[in-house]
Amino acid sequence: MTVQHQTFVKGASINIPPLFTGENYAFQKVRKQIFMKSIDSEIWKTVTNGPLVPTVLINNSQESKPREQWNIDDIRRSQQDVRARNIISYALTVDEFYRISTCKTAQEMWKMLRVTREGTDDVRRAKRV
Repeated sequence: MTVQHQTFVKGASINIPPLFTGENYAFQKVRKQIFMKSIDSEIWKTVTNGPLVPTVLINNSQESKPREQWNIDDIRRSQQDVRARNIISYALTVDEFYRISTCKTAQEMWKMLRVTREGTDDVRRAKRV
């Protein structure tokens, strides 16, 4: 009798982000990072650096570019935050979704989930000592 191993387990799709239940946070965090990077590395940059706000140089100062002046690249790059928010929120349980539902950016969502599971930077530093 041969034993067949399941190739795919629940939540292990290359097309659907892994479900985040709040358990095994370190494992889930890495899976979610890899998933976002596999879709587009710019999505992960948006999560870590915040959303792109197209700018224009006016009087030697960087100012937000009016939306009607955005070019195709500005539009594409600004969409990365929406894509990241979709990936993050799509794969959450209802309780986890409500925790991040008021966040305006993917970076805020990611930070909220991280702080909830790992604590603030100060708490994490104190745990290491």
